Amino acid sequence: MGEKIFVRLFSLLVTAVLFALPVYADQTAPAEEQTDLKFSAGGSIRLRQEIWTNTVALGTNQTSQKDRNYFRLRVSLWGQADVGKYFDAYARITTEPKYYLGPYHPGITGESHGQYTDQDEVFADNIYISGKKLFNGLVDFRVGRQDFLSPDDMYGEGFLIMDGTPGEGSRSFYFNAAKVRFNITKENSVDLVYINDPDTDTFMPSLHPRITGNPLYIGGRKLLTASHEQAVVVYGRNKFGKMFTFDPYYIYKIEDGFLTNPRLKLHTFGGRVTANYEGWRAKGELAYQFGKYDSNRTYTEGIDRTGLGGYAFFGRKFEETPGKPEIDIGAVYYSGDNPNDNSNKRTAFDPLFSRFPSWNELYVYTLVPENSARYANNIPGYWTNMVIYMIKGKVNVTKTTALTLTYQYLMAAETTSGLSSSEFSNKSKDRGHLPTAILNQNIMKNLDGMLQFEYFVPGKFYASNTKDAIFFRWQLMYKF
Repeated sequence: MGEKIFVRLFSLLVTAVLFALPVYADQTAPAEEQTDLKFSAGGSIRLRQEIWTNTVALGTNQTSQKDRNYFRLRVSLWGQADVGKYFDAYARITTEPKYYLGPYHPGITGESHGQYTDQDEVFADNIYISGKKLFNGLVDFRVGRQDFLSPDDMYGEGFLIMDGTPGEGSRSFYFNAAKVRFNITKENSVDLVYINDPDTDTFMPSLHPRITGNPLYIGGRKLLTASHEQAVVVYGRNKFGKMFTFDPYYIYKIEDGFLTNPRLKLHTFGGRVTANYEGWRAKGELAYQFGKYDSNRTYTEGIDRTGLGGYAFFGRKFEETPGKPEIDIGAVYYSGDNPNDNSNKRTAFDPLFSRFPSWNELYVYTLVPENSARYANNIPGYWTNMVIYMIKGKVNVTKTTALTLTYQYLMAAETTSGLSSSEFSNKSKDRGHLPTAILNQNIMKNLDGMLQFEYFVPGKFYASNTKDAIFFRWQLMYKF
């Protein structure tokens, strides 16, 4: 009943705002502004090649987890209509076909060798209406399919809310959402958000290939996430002078229909702080979770779920030094399930809507064999049972070239039990070492390039027969 009350209250709020808009427009905007329409359009083309070596199973399962070498071409076209000063409508369509060189090829029924091309869907990537600075600047709203990626729309570092479609990688990031922001003062605001993300796109039509036997598709549609997910978010933003910010939040999430798990209802309370002073900077976030799985035949009273996660980083940017170098040192923590707890209580942190390469690219795939059976359904980036110690540096080699280097030492918060002995030791917390390098290049106006290299050395958390893993990517991105 709790989620129904939240949804109804939020729907009433959004409905009240939308019904008030015509009255507001009539009272505040001159006649010529009410009918003033401006149209704009554009698009982007992104070409990538990715090469994975031992990335998923660390060389222990070359039958089902073969190395990958493939191209992916994402094409997006968008259009926007601005209505006067306060309202706009936006739509974007996207597709990302892939071509596989091998040895991995996507499975397909009736073809033992698999297919070389994944032609992908043509789908509605974004489609929404929005209004800004309504009721004397008090209210902003956006309703529809939308990203939370721009600086004005992001929720902190994306620690809990970033990617609504983790099952298809970086093809899209959208949420099916309704959002209202109350601008209490210039430095203080509160967002109310309702999210509804099914495991495949059931809300919008798409052109999709007829594919059977491929685990990345369900009923011909691309698998977007592990279950039907809904959430209500209350997120505050508060700025104190030029130095400090504090963002408290509450998130109520429902995960429904994941494998044999009963429905999960999870509450998350947390806060994010930042501080900046003369080039020095610090940031941190802490989130506590509690909730319960619904009862079913196996667990007649339901299972408790709790979790604790957060991060802390400290660094400096040297603005007056040639190359404007930056350095950050910090740590990340996600709680894990206690292998010695026989009560079936789960204490693994739930990353909510942040199953993306937040800390690195390679390891999001290595997490798949570890978490798929219980939490992730082959969706990468399920950050849980993890401790990361990190040092990160960035330097502008030229005005158009930037190099970012990181070293990460990865650990588990808890030892594991019951995982496959062919890959996991089920004894140690030492996950291993992961250095990364990213070179960004602005080639010309509207055209950027990128090279990315990551190398993982497994620790004693894994079995002795596991191998080092490599992730390599190059990219060209053109916007028009």
